[in-house]
Amino acid sequence: MTDASPEPRPIDDPHVKDQVEDATARLDFNVEAIEPVTLSGPPALMERDLMSPYIWQEADGRYGIMVRAVTKPGEPLTDTGIIWGGWSSDGRSFAMLDQPVIVPGPDDHDAGGVEDPTVVRLDDGSYVVYYSGVLADHAHGELSYAAGPAIDQLTKSGVVLASSKSEGNTKEATVDHAADGRWRLFYEYAADQASRVGLAIGANATGPWGEQPTPFMPREDSWDNWHLSTGPLLIDDAATPVMFYNGATHDARWRIGWVAFDRDYGRVVDRGIEPLITPPPVDDRSATDIAFAASVVVENGQIWLYYSLEDRRLSRALIRRS
Repeated sequence: MTDASPEPRPIDDPHVKDQVEDATARLDFNVEAIEPVTLSGPPALMERDLMSPYIWQEADGRYGIMVRAVTKPGEPLTDTGIIWGGWSSDGRSFAMLDQPVIVPGPDDHDAGGVEDPTVVRLDDGSYVVYYSGVLADHAHGELSYAAGPAIDQLTKSGVVLASSKSEGNTKEATVDHAADGRWRLFYEYAADQASRVGLAIGANATGPWGEQPTPFMPREDSWDNWHLSTGPLLIDDAATPVMFYNGATHDARWRIGWVAFDRDYGRVVDRGIEPLITPPPVDDRSATDIAFAASVVVENGQIWLYYSLEDRRLSRALIRRS
């Protein structure tokens, strides 16, 4: 932990919860349209289900994608995920590379699978890709990263934020170079039999990271009363960055909501009451009931939020700010 970083508060600190509950509503977001996101690629990719679509836009206008590809239900579980990359001209239909860009192993920290890519493009044009590395037991993992000059030329650099006894299974990175010049790393971790969102601050895109107080907590009697997980940041208004986060009840029915911060991510200034995106209704109550946000792109004033449904297919929503 860096000397400049305050000591983290425990997750049951009442000051953390009060910080959220005192927020005054000023923003709102609505969904104007929903479109499927499609991929074309080799059979090794297309025979898998798709999750965690991280989309970004290059300076030349192309859209890049990294996505987690998982074995379909009922098939032998060889890994918890492989990360594939590709490109698109319209942000909706992607041509994928012939080979995955990040695969499990050979080191122990990600021998069981690689999940949840988050792409950071540095000023020198190189890429840093955060991902969740899963151990061979397929049950535990730690936040890791790879870096390189191109998405198909990445070198793994190991664990970037290790799990601890109080914050196990660090995963699902969201990264921003904030207005104060320092970097913010949001991540999911496990605590009290639930998922929580953590925050760390670093001088560089790859840390080292100093853990901070819990940025926001579940809300009682709400759709996000048990689990929370990080989602993408909307930073077109630097004074009020917004996270499209993922929340769920105890039975893990995930929906997408939003929470707004002050300029330096020091406190919550607003939070949506109802979920922004809910999965389509299903006839079978036992079916996977998940909408999970992964990335956001702003082009010509349009906000496109990319997410996965049912842990198997990809969509994007056109979001209007009001």
